[in-house]
Amino acid sequence: MAFGPATAGYDRGITIFSPDGKLYQVEYAAVAVRQGWTIIGIQGADSAVLISEKRRHAPLIDLRDLEKIFIIDTHIGATFAGLGADGRVLIDYARIVAIRHRFIYDEPIDMESLVRSIGDLKQLFTQQAGVRPFGVSLIFAGVDLRGVHIYKTEPNGLYFRYYATAAGSGEQAVVEYLEKNFKTDMSLEETIITGLKALRSSVETGLEPERVEIGYVSLKEKIFKKLSPQEIAEYISKAGVSK
Repeated sequence: MAFGPATAGYDRGITIFSPDGKLYQVEYAAVAVRQGWTIIGIQGADSAVLISEKRRHAPLIDLRDLEKIFIIDTHIGATFAGLGADGRVLIDYARIVAIRHRFIYDEPIDMESLVRSIGDLKQLFTQQAGVRPFGVSLIFAGVDLRGVHIYKTEPNGLYFRYYATAAGSGEQAVVEYLEKNFKTDMSLEETIITGLKALRSSVETGLEPERVEIGYVSLKEKIFKKLSPQEIAEYISKAGVSK
């Protein structure tokens, strides 16, 4: 009689711990994140920036309509790495949480409350039978009464606040670059340029405006905005990462 691998039962059951204390399906969800397009979040002195890589995974796709950075509320933006459909569902959920908070309390939601709601939903999907974990990590950039912030949520529901972070296939290279070059007193322009250089360190070819998306929020304006392709091209030129 043939027997499967010793880990097979724990491999299939999302609610079953393996003997070494692992939930394999949650770990596989993290693998899906590491295979995703690279995303970056960086906090400057008075701004928070999101940068996302965009790839043409089919020859006839129009990259101009491919969105990777999303406005959650007027003061918060988000991006994700991992399974696209899972990311879209969580982006929509985050928007509902933010809108509901405004409707009930007549004020914008603070960053940690929003991120905690996403983390709670992700964690719920690691302990219920008949479901699977979300195969995405989300990075949020926003502003509230405490200042500008960058948060990242993991597939297991954990979330942390960062000065700078990344997710996706280029995470290791990006984090290594940021650990060497990040500064807490960077202006908005310096923050964007640092992020572009970090992204360039994780890809084989130079950056192009249609393959990059950038969003930011500043402490002064308190509105999350996305850069146009023309503005992105200018920053790529300033950063010297087109080659």
